[in-house]
Amino acid sequence: MCRMPGMSVSAGKRVVAPIGLAGWVAPAARLVVCAAVPWYLCLWWFGTSTAPVAAALPSVLILRDDVFAAPRPALQRLLGVVVGVVLGVTVLHWLPAVPASFLVVLVCGCAGMYLLRHEGAPNQQVLITAVMIYATPTPGYPLARLVESAIGIAVVTLLGPLLWPPNPYREAAGGLEAYRTGLRARLEQIAAGAASGRTVPTRPDPFALWHRPHELLVTLERRTGRTVLLPPRRPPAADTLRPRLRLAARTAPALLLLARELEVRETAPRSPAAAPAPADAAVLALAPVVEATARALDAALGGEDCAADLRVARDLAAEHRAARPGRADTVLRAGLELTHEALTDHLATPAA
Repeated sequence: MCRMPGMSVSAGKRVVAPIGLAGWVAPAARLVVCAAVPWYLCLWWFGTSTAPVAAALPSVLILRDDVFAAPRPALQRLLGVVVGVVLGVTVLHWLPAVPASFLVVLVCGCAGMYLLRHEGAPNQQVLITAVMIYATPTPGYPLARLVESAIGIAVVTLLGPLLWPPNPYREAAGGLEAYRTGLRARLEQIAAGAASGRTVPTRPDPFALWHRPHELLVTLERRTGRTVLLPPRRPPAADTLRPRLRLAARTAPALLLLARELEVRETAPRSPAAAPAPADAAVLALAPVVEATARALDAALGGEDCAADLRVARDLAAEHRAARPGRADTVLRAGLELTHEALTDHLATPAA
């Protein structure tokens, strides 16, 4: 088998770019600042030594994800706190402190939690806040809980994205390189199976690998847009990252189609008494096309010239098409030919 350059990572294994010291120091420092500022601000505001835990919690619960997306979950959390406070105060005011009233808090809190869900995730702050208010029938506590939560959420929303924000272009480039490494490994596996006239099925197929380019592109567009509090970052002078991400996102479904079609042909039902099936001649002849296509795509995703490798891949695909024009073999080549079209369009599109 002809080994494609750099294909040394086993297929199906998630490739993660190494995280340096700055990769975890900045998030940790951001969390410490966003927890400490509202904590001491609430101590100064109320003039008491009572621990304002509700002010520090938003930094822990919101900044654990993408810092650029912090405003959205922060507002969702604030809405849940407001509803939970209203629910707890209402039950304490109108119902006696008996076990049945606590059941009302639970039922209404669960209902509000799912009514205010966002993107399928329930707003847990409704139930948590309502239970905390009910369990602490102290005068002034509901207002303190509401103010502490609002201060903590405001700090996370306004200050969090401004503290050591990650470079979205650098992170997207690292993610693309990790995808490129994983793709090399998967295409090497596909080429190895095709060279033997069969496939080397992977169960389950690493669908996360094929979906990764779309995630990277969407994340980059969101982080570099004007919907966050940060000023928009300027792209590099010659921005080849977006075209390469678009190429990766466009070719991933085509290559997934190739992998699935090869698996279908390999796992087609056969009679138990039948002799082992011979190598599939169409798949065997497809191996050079897979290898040439993989070299061209790898070069394009790396920002290199892929024109020569693409010409070789298209010529080999044309020979395969002329020798095997049947419908089944047309479907077999479809993923590779769609990849060739995407590479051709990529070469014809100037860098932004």
